[in-house]
Amino acid sequence: MRTLTLGATGPRTSVLGLGCMGMSALYGEADRGESIATIHAALDAGVTLLDTGDFYAMGHNEMLIGEALRSAPAAAREQALTSVKFGALRDPEGGWSGYDGRPAAVKNFAAYSLQRLGVDHIDVYRIARLDPDVPVEETVGAIAELVQAGHVRHIGLSEVGAATLRRAAAVAPISDLQIEYSLISRGIEEEILPTASELGIGVTAYGVLSRGLISGHFTRDRQLAAGDFRGMSPRFQGENLQHNLDLVEALRKIAEEKGVSVAQIAIAWVLAQGPRHGVDVVPLIGARRRDRLAEALGALGVELTAADLAAIEAAVPAGAAAGERYPQAQMAHLDSEH
Repeated sequence: MRTLTLGATGPRTSVLGLGCMGMSALYGEADRGESIATIHAALDAGVTLLDTGDFYAMGHNEMLIGEALRSAPAAAREQALTSVKFGALRDPEGGWSGYDGRPAAVKNFAAYSLQRLGVDHIDVYRIARLDPDVPVEETVGAIAELVQAGHVRHIGLSEVGAATLRRAAAVAPISDLQIEYSLISRGIEEEILPTASELGIGVTAYGVLSRGLISGHFTRDRQLAAGDFRGMSPRFQGENLQHNLDLVEALRKIAEEKGVSVAQIAIAWVLAQGPRHGVDVVPLIGARRRDRLAEALGALGVELTAADLAAIEAAVPAGAAAGERYPQAQMAHLDSEH
C-alpha cells in the first residue's frame, strides 16, 4: 500500500481511505459482521484511514469502528487513523436540525467520540458543515485546544469554500479538507483545489463513486430500501438517473478496453487528480462488503495514460451530470457551494 503525508501538516496515511458511513446509515440495511470483516480486511491490506461521523446512526458507526479496532490484530490497530466529523444535530426520529460549532459543543462532541471509539485520541477532527452562527475561527480554535491537550492530532475541515479555508488556516494548521470529488462532482477544481494547493492542505475525497451511481453496479430498475439517501438524491431521480447511467455506460467502454471495472477506473481517475492539481488527494472508498473493497483496492494497479484521461474526459466531461449532488435544502448548508 502506497502512503502519503496528508497536506503539509497532516498524518502519514494510505493513499486510499475507508469511508464507514454506509455500514450504519443512509444506504439501507448493512450486515454488522460483514462490516467489521470489511474494516479488518481494509486494515490488513494496509488501508489506515477510517472515516466516520459521530452523527452516523447516532453514534452507531463510531461504536462499530471501536468494536472492529478492539478485535483487530494489535499491529493493524496501532496503524489505524480515525477521521471524525462532528456538529450535525439529530432528533430521536432521525431528523436533522442544524449544526453546532460552538467551542463548548466541539469539546463535548469530542468527549463522546473518544468514548465510543475506545481511543485516547482522534487523528483528524472536523466539523461536518460550517455552523453559520459561529465564526470558523472559533470552531477551529476549539479543535486546536483539543490538539494542545492531546485529545486530537490534526485539524480538518469539511465542505467549506476557499475563503473559509483561508480563514481557518490563519488560526491553526489544517491537515485536509474532506469534500465530495468524483468524475461527476468536479466543482472544487475551479477555486477550492488551487487554494488547498497554495495552503498545503490535503483533500480526502468522499463520494468518489457518487454513492454507487458511477460504480458500474447501479441499475436503472433498482429498488431502494426505505430511508436510503439515494431515494431523495436528485441524481438518482427519473430522467436524471437515466442520463447519468448513460454516462456510466460511456465510461464502461473505456474500462473494458483497459480490462478493469467501472469502479476501478473511476477511483483511479480521482487518484490521478492529486498530481495534476498539486494537492494530496486521498479517495475514501465507501465499501460495506469485502468484495467491493477488493474491487476498489484494484484501482491502485490501474495506470491511466494521457490518452486514457482524454478519453475519460470526452466520455464524462466536467458538468455532465444531471441533478445536484444533494437535495436543495442540504445544498444550502454547503459553504463549498457558495
